[in-house]
Amino acid sequence: MVLTKGFEIEMYTGTPQGEIVGLSDKIVSALDGFVREPDSRNVEYITKPLYNYDQLLCALLSPRRQLRHYIQRLGNYTLIPGSTLSLGRSDRFFRSDPTNPYHDYIEQTYGTKVVTASVHINVGISDPELLMRACRVIRVEAPLFLALSASSPFLDSQTTGYHSTRWGIFPQTPAHVPLFASHAHHIQWVEEQLAAGTMQNVRHLWSSVRPNGDRRPYDLNRLELRICDLVTDPIALLAITAFLEARLLQLIDQPNIDPLTQSTLSPTELVTLTAENEAAAASASLDAQLKRWQDGSTIIARDWIEELYQEVWAIAKQQGFSCFLSPLRKILREGNEAQQWLQLHAVGFDCQRVITQAIVATQEREIELENKLCSSQVV
Repeated sequence: MVLTKGFEIEMYTGTPQGEIVGLSDKIVSALDGFVREPDSRNVEYITKPLYNYDQLLCALLSPRRQLRHYIQRLGNYTLIPGSTLSLGRSDRFFRSDPTNPYHDYIEQTYGTKVVTASVHINVGISDPELLMRACRVIRVEAPLFLALSASSPFLDSQTTGYHSTRWGIFPQTPAHVPLFASHAHHIQWVEEQLAAGTMQNVRHLWSSVRPNGDRRPYDLNRLELRICDLVTDPIALLAITAFLEARLLQLIDQPNIDPLTQSTLSPTELVTLTAENEAAAASASLDAQLKRWQDGSTIIARDWIEELYQEVWAIAKQQGFSCFLSPLRKILREGNEAQQWLQLHAVGFDCQRVITQAIVATQEREIELENKLCSSQVV
């Protein structure tokens, strides 16, 4: 058994010098499959759910190549890696749709803390109680996925002390989200938040992981992992996705994997521990000292990922996608994008030079993968 996978990818547009420029109103009008965010400087595309990783790779690449071709027609524009306004202009909001009242609320409540780029990974699970258990497990392990994906060490041309500035400053909403014990618990909680106004609508649940579906919170069919920074290298993103899928397949096969029954900590303590782990991963990513959800013992994020990798490797191999999982080892060995950028910064590269090099490397990687793997499928 394999699961369906799909992505929501937010990316910044701008100049080859790294200046982020709002183009989403033009993009959304001209291209199918692109969605505007409240700020015009980033734009989102969504891939349809697929089982096959080869197809997923091309589904990631094709809209990006299409987007590149379009914005190059508008001027000397490109796609900009990273998950924050790395080189500046975090002082003001550039509205993509000034008439949208929900965007009014977002701008007035959160400001540019939400003007970030990221990747949301959606994995299909249709059984609602299984989905709730999957969300519980991945919620307490979400800091590991942040550690693998961190790509936002800069803001306004300064280092921030974070590897993921995005998650370090992002307004998780509502402030307290429990581990949902059942589908009924989730429904009751969401209805209470809507009534209290702590959620403006059913989409206004901004936590690391959430159950998603066509009629939330009632009809649910997928787990949505929202914690990851933007991962521009498709091979690295598929490795992180394969890690997530293999872990989900493991917990589907082993019903005893459940924080509510397997942990020595109470549900409230688990939520507190997870919040502390998320903050640690936002600061130090793979080098972060985390606490295991099973018993609160400490472990370095990189070591915990390696442990789980060893556990799920055989599952990925049996299901035929271990070759997509194996590049995870490269991230553990060489560091995530934020760590690589900070290494360059430490030896004298300023933030702009780091970002402009990353812009070139991202485009070259796309061309390499397109020519090797997707030439017949990519626009």
